Formats: sequence, structure tokens, C-alpha cells
Amino acid sequence: MTTTLAPTDARFVFALAVQTGTGVFAHVRPEALDRPTPCDEFAVRDVAAHLVQVLDGVAALGRGGDPFAVPPAVADDDRWADRWAEAAHAVQAAWSDDAVLERPMALPWQQGTGADILRGYVSEVTIHTWDLAKGLGVEPAWDDRPLAVALESVGAFLPATGRLELFERISKEMGFDAVQVPFADAVPVPDDAPAIDRLVAWNGRRPDWTA
Repeated sequence: MTTTLAPTDARFVFALAVQTGTGVFAHVRPEALDRPTPCDEFAVRDVAAHLVQVLDGVAALGRGGDPFAVPPAVADDDRWADRWAEAAHAVQAAWSDDAVLERPMALPWQQGTGADILRGYVSEVTIHTWDLAKGLGVEPAWDDRPLAVALESVGAFLPATGRLELFERISKEMGFDAVQVPFADAVPVPDDAPAIDRLVAWNGRRPDWTA
């Protein structure tokens, strides 16, 4: 088991993304929970709950379980930051064994080693951290290292257009009755836009979104 992670270790990069999320979760207070976010029909409380559920799913993966079987995340209105921290510690424990990085894993949209899948989750954590930050009106200090990994991983499986058709196929393969399309088509941004703007735009968000 590794105690000191190399900068190239997927767990290290994922931890950096989680660290940014921790800074944002510090602003999740009861009076802010009903504010809108860039996620349509998702208020701050909904995005916070989804982010925690993502970490719960990543922890389940590390333990050899099903990330889609974890229950919805719940917390008292004043304890979302604590719930996030608890979920982050669970991820750390579940992925502490180096062997987990080499274990074959599969999601509906991605297959590979544990390290590959964990890098893919860097994008989801970062995107929804941005959603949460926008809803809260805070501007995190984005770390370029997880942003680079997120851009590379999401670009590998998510086309710029045609995402409805992509998720229609995925939903059919998974036996879903309703088509779930978590990403709108990419939003154009300049090539020299900040990395966080390019990432959220590729995921169908407008970088200039305001409540």
C-alpha cells in the first residue's frame, strides 16, 4: 500500500479535485441551499447531494461494489460540508490499496483500469464543483492538474455533438426506459479560454452563467 502518492497517481489528482470541492462546500450554508445553479432544476442542495453521492459511488467502486447502487446522499442543512468530508475519507480508505488501480472496471460510458475510471471521475467532480460554486457565488482557485486530466478524460468519451443519440444508446443498453442525457452539446469557447471555462463548455455549460 502506498502512503505517499506520486503526482501522476490517479488518486493524487482525484484528491486535488476533492480538495477544491472542500473549499466550495465550506460555503454551503442553510440559507444558500435553495439558490439556483447551472444544472437545470437543481438547486444548491441538489448539487451538493449529487456531489456527495458521486464520492459515495467512487468509494463503492474501490470496495468492488456498484456505484449506481449507493443511496441518495442526505444530510442536515448545516452538515453538508461534514458529509462531504466523510465521503472523501471513505474514498481514500477504499482506494488505499495500490491493487485497486489495476483492477478492471466498467461504467456504461467507460471501461478500463481503476486508475482510468478514477481519472474519469475527476471531470464529474470538477464540473459539479463548478456548478456548486456558481450557485453559491464563490470563485475557487482552480488547480490546473485536475483540470488537465478532466479535459483529457471527458474528451475521450464525450463527442462535441450528438449526445442525445449517444445516451439513447447507453440507456437502451442499460435497460433504462427513459433516456438520461446528463450533458448538453458542447458550447463554443475560444481555444485560449481558461481551462475551467473550456471544461464546463465541453460539458454543455455556459462559462458566463449567472443566477
